[in-house]
Amino acid sequence: MVDEPLSAGAVARRLGVAVTTLRTWHQRYGLGPSQHIPGHHRRYTPADLARLEIMRKLTAEGVTPAEAARWAKQSPGVAVRLPARTGRDGGGQTIPVGRAGPAARGLARAAMRLDAAVIGDTISHALATDGVIATWEGLLRPVLAGIGERYVATAGLIDVEHLMSRCVSEAFAAVAHSGRAAGPARILLSCADEEQHTLPLEALAAALAEAGVAYRMLGARVPVAALVEAVNRTGPAAVVVWSHTRLTADPGQLSALLAVPRRPLLVLAAGPGWRADTLPAGVVRPVDLAEAVSLALAVRDSLDQSTGADRA
Repeated sequence: MVDEPLSAGAVARRLGVAVTTLRTWHQRYGLGPSQHIPGHHRRYTPADLARLEIMRKLTAEGVTPAEAARWAKQSPGVAVRLPARTGRDGGGQTIPVGRAGPAARGLARAAMRLDAAVIGDTISHALATDGVIATWEGLLRPVLAGIGERYVATAGLIDVEHLMSRCVSEAFAAVAHSGRAAGPARILLSCADEEQHTLPLEALAAALAEAGVAYRMLGARVPVAALVEAVNRTGPAAVVVWSHTRLTADPGQLSALLAVPRRPLLVLAAGPGWRADTLPAGVVRPVDLAEAVSLALAVRDSLDQSTGADRA
């Protein structure tokens, strides 16, 4: 529940529905914003939002919109005995998001409905408003982790995971494309050998682009020999190797990077697959996305200062 009135866009993100759906509920069933300040758009009050929560819940459970609206119009402050659930329940599950905020809950609901439009709009709005790091940590990670938790428990939601992953990849790609920095790509991003989970690496790429850092992305399942060849060929200042599971976190991959003729200034072992006590000396394990970006920026700034000193 919120204390201040909200715009239609903010309510849509909290509920995980499209703005056009809110307009339909307003026009057809009278579930619109009740606060009106002359010269401004109408705003949704906490009571309006409570009614819309009931509307969303019931329609997701198969109740007709007209019947759901009738129930929703009852005072949210009075205990409402909701109608019995029907056979259609939109999957019969919810995605847990822990202590994440309303936007994450709305995104989780949109994901359960496989509503790609709302998913994409929610992610794009968060990226534009909060930036890549905050969006990843506060919005996307909780929902993706919740989907993974449900998969472990039920072996389901594979369709939800695939759609969410595609939407997240598209959003990060748009950020990376629009913010791609000029100049030499001093950071090389790669998944470990046989590692197929790329979204965290894509998040790092988008965060680097947002910060104006040029990079190269090799992507999933990069064999050690190919990664070493790429390092020898391009001479990056820093290499990030992502591993999601222990199965792909072979420290030998990192040792191979440290032994190349054009050894990077910094080798980062990113991801939960790596164990700190098995990393070769000289390898850094960032604790999160923000630290990985901070380390990459430090390398870039160090090189820029060195180049400037040489020219002087």
